[in-house]
Formats: sequence, structure tokens, C-alpha cells
Amino acid sequence: MKDRLKRRSLYLIGMMGAGKTTVGQILAQRLEYRFFDTDHLIEQLTGETIANIFATEGEEVFRDLETQVLGQLSAYLSCVVATGGGIVLRRKNWGFLHQGVVIHLDLPVEQLYTRLLADTNRPLLQGVNPLEKLQELYAQRQRLYAQADLQIAVDSTDTPEAVADRIFEKLPEILRPPVSPPSVQE
Repeated sequence: MKDRLKRRSLYLIGMMGAGKTTVGQILAQRLEYRFFDTDHLIEQLTGETIANIFATEGEEVFRDLETQVLGQLSAYLSCVVATGGGIVLRRKNWGFLHQGVVIHLDLPVEQLYTRLLADTNRPLLQGVNPLEKLQELYAQRQRLYAQADLQIAVDSTDTPEAVADRIFEKLPEILRPPVSPPSVQE
């Protein structure tokens, strides 16, 4: 698989709670690639949590930081990058994402909600009706997620390893076969 990727990075997109970080770490280990999580890098860069950035600076400042981090990561090869759920909202980010292979992890909203129910670190879900907000975000982003190079349906019963296996099974479908040099006839 590494030969077919030719050092292209993999970018995991999808809703919060879809498993991008966990699956990304498995993919990076199997490929012997470096792993990055854009949210984690933003927290390292600012010294603040994502929730605090949203609360004190607002979503627009967070999205600016997200674009900055993604732009820097796109300069590297042989990486697996787990992105924030809203990274697809900015057109500029797609220019960075398409420098590698974009993989959408798609988990049904109700299963996302169950995974995120006890997570108090998701600033976009801290309102009165988190399920309704999650459904709204999913509807808003679904057409953008559909632009990924590879769609991976995920179910709450899937292990992260099974999701990684499914990605490796489907990746060859979108990667061009290696080009063989022309043979020389004598």
C-alpha cells in the first residue's frame, strides 16, 4: 500500500465522534507514517483547549487557526491527519486536503450522538438540544463530506481496526496503479 500511495498523505474527515483520531493512529502505524490531529495541534499552538477557544475567541478564530494548521501540514508527505469535523466548511481547506487522499468516515447521527452524549468538550454541542444541533451540522456538512476521495461507512459496532481494514481494502480502488517503465525491445 505504501508503494501505491507514493508518500501521499491521508486526510480523515467526518463528524465529531466518527473515530478519525483513533482510526488515523492505526493507519499511521500500519503505514509507518507520522500522525497528526489538527485539534490537538491547535491546542498545542495556543495553549488553550478547543472549548476555551470557542468560548473566548469564537468559532471564526478557531476556523482561522484550523486553516493555518492544515496549510502547514499539507506541506508534509507520508502523514495521516485527523481533522476537525468542520474543516470542510472552508473552500481554501479543500485545496490543502486534495494534496493527499481525503477519506470520509461516515457514522449515522444517532450513533454519533450516543458516542458524544457524555463528552462535555464539544463546544458546538453545548446548547439545549445537542441531538438537534448534531443533525443540523450533519445536514450542513454532508454534501461537503461527499466530495472526499473515499467514503467509508462506519457503524457503532465496528472496531477502529475494522474501519482501518476497510480503508485499506478500498484505497486501491482510487489509487492509480504504479506505472511500469516501457520495456526496451532489442
